[in-house]
Amino acid sequence: MTHADDGYAGDMTFVRYGLPAAIFMAGIVVSAVASDKETGLLVGTMFMGAAIAVLLLNLLYRVGVSGDRDREAEDARRRYFDQHGHWPDER
Repeated sequence: MTHADDGYAGDMTFVRYGLPAAIFMAGIVVSAVASDKETGLLVGTMFMGAAIAVLLLNLLYRVGVSGDRDREAEDARRRYFDQHGHWPDER
């Protein structure tokens, strides 16, 4: 069973995009409905900043994971070269 079959992809989409959007929307709501407008604006912008931080952390994690995949692919090409004496795309 792959991750896509068990709903994992949908869960990760929510974590990557839905969670930051929900936090950002909470910041907008807090800013709009707070009785003390100055405090409401401050707390709302804190929520919005937290949402941006979550989004950027997800982005940085994705960049790091893609680097791991590139290294694994390069290692596989080097093993092929060691076994066959030429690079996989040369013949």
